[in-house]
Amino acid sequence: MELIDLERPDPAANEVLIEIEYAGLCGSDAGIYKFKPAFERMDLPTVIGHEYTGRVIEAGSEVTTVSTGDRVVERPIRGCGECYQCRMGEENVCQNTDITGVDRDGAYAGYIAVPEAVVQTVPHNVEPRHAALVEPTAICARAVIENSRVSAGDRVFVAGPGPMGLLSAQIAAAQGGDVVVAGVGQDTEYRLPLAEELGYSTINVESDDLEAVREERTNGVGYDVVFDTTGHPSGLPMAVDEVRKGGQIVMIGQTGETTMAYTPLVRAEIDLQCSYGAMYEDFEHALRLIGSGDVDHETFLDDRFSLLESDAAFEAFLDGETCKPVFDVSELRA
Repeated sequence: MELIDLERPDPAANEVLIEIEYAGLCGSDAGIYKFKPAFERMDLPTVIGHEYTGRVIEAGSEVTTVSTGDRVVERPIRGCGECYQCRMGEENVCQNTDITGVDRDGAYAGYIAVPEAVVQTVPHNVEPRHAALVEPTAICARAVIENSRVSAGDRVFVAGPGPMGLLSAQIAAAQGGDVVVAGVGQDTEYRLPLAEELGYSTINVESDDLEAVREERTNGVGYDVVFDTTGHPSGLPMAVDEVRKGGQIVMIGQTGETTMAYTPLVRAEIDLQCSYGAMYEDFEHALRLIGSGDVDHETFLDDRFSLLESDAAFEAFLDGETCKPVFDVSELRA
């Protein structure tokens, strides 16, 4: 990674120019940093970052729904508008997805120009630093509210105390779930204590007896809903062990390849649900959850890191020493 000078973009007639205020560090950004195989399609060099908020400072001649001065967030997964999925209203799984910070320059920059159609305004009761995290919150809102069966009194197991895990835990709790968060030894220094600070019981899967904990918390039945946010091949097999018969596993993390027996899932009639990205209504849910305080971003975010020394943030994130770094992008305009 390096810091370079770029010209300020000029917005097209259907675009807005956004002066970026804050931007978050996502697990996929860390994947780009390590240049995992999923990102080989990128045309480098590319400005990364897709979780952000900023003010509209210029609007193209055809823009009608947002105005100069509005604080906005972007839905960074753009559908083509032409494929079957887009026509069915499923643009998050578009056949020709175009993603900010991957397929086009992203938010680790002073300014970005984006189509009016992919931005949403931020209400006044959402602080700017918190608005930078609307996008990952929206992904978890989709996973919990739209794609899971979590309801009041359900026993919920969240595998992975990273950003998606802790956001999913908060939203599941807001739905009435009784939530426990699980992590590994690396997470005991920062992420599991953060989960406890947010109000959740925690499990270290490397040292705790999962069967004993499950017996105590669920009377041996198993958890009603398990969210796998680990992004690791071990996540799904563990979820199968933890979920009850007739329960549900929701996969949010992208685990790569894993090998396991699937016959037990069939015989237990376990619902395996995948969840990817977020759409307009999910962003609306996220903004309301943040504004109401059901999602606590103040405890969750970490503003210790400078975008001018971003390698430190990425290395800390990969080592589990932080959960959700948020950069003050105004440093780039100083």
